[in-house]
Amino acid sequence: MVFLSRPRSQMSDSHHCEDKRRKLAPMTICITGAAGRIAYSLIQSLAKGDVFGHEQLLVLHLLDIEQSKEAMEGVAMEIEDMASHVVDKCIVTTSMKEAISGADVAVLIASVPHLPGMERKELLKANVRIFKETGETLERFGKRTIKVLVVANPSNTNALVCMNYAPSIPREQFTGLSMLDHNRTLAQLAPKIGATTDEVTNVVVWGNHSATM
Repeated sequence: MVFLSRPRSQMSDSHHCEDKRRKLAPMTICITGAAGRIAYSLIQSLAKGDVFGHEQLLVLHLLDIEQSKEAMEGVAMEIEDMASHVVDKCIVTTSMKEAISGADVAVLIASVPHLPGMERKELLKANVRIFKETGETLERFGKRTIKVLVVANPSNTNALVCMNYAPSIPREQFTGLSMLDHNRTLAQLAPKIGATTDEVTNVVVWGNHSATM
């Protein structure tokens, strides 16, 4: 379902970057789990031009499950209300094939949440199915140049699963976002050595969360 689609001549004629933006082909961004809170914050930043800049036009492909379609449509209506000068088109869909087809960037947020009492290994098992399907769809319908950012936890393992099921897409184009683990490590190390977090460098986080960490 297309919620926003405007001719170039009608887009932000008064904005000082209009002439520059016309030189850039629209970039298509696929966002899974688009009805969720994390996606909501990301979409706002995208629509304001904070992520790819004010000169880059964007086509947003919002993907979520059928039960969340109405919420996604609400998000798309909010994008319209923003009158964003960078969002050229916003498509709401429950089809992974449609969401990934033509995408230049995929931000994978959709996952099974970590429920109370759930062990990490149970979370891993539940999310393998999602990222296996995503990887297979990327392999069949994704661009070979697509950049994939996995946000859903555990992001490193989910990224590995997704990457393994999309073997024709270069491995260096997959990234797992583990900034939270990195920041937690800095915050715990710094007071132990009497330093501030910006003085702690070369921190590497290996592996996944577990009950023994």
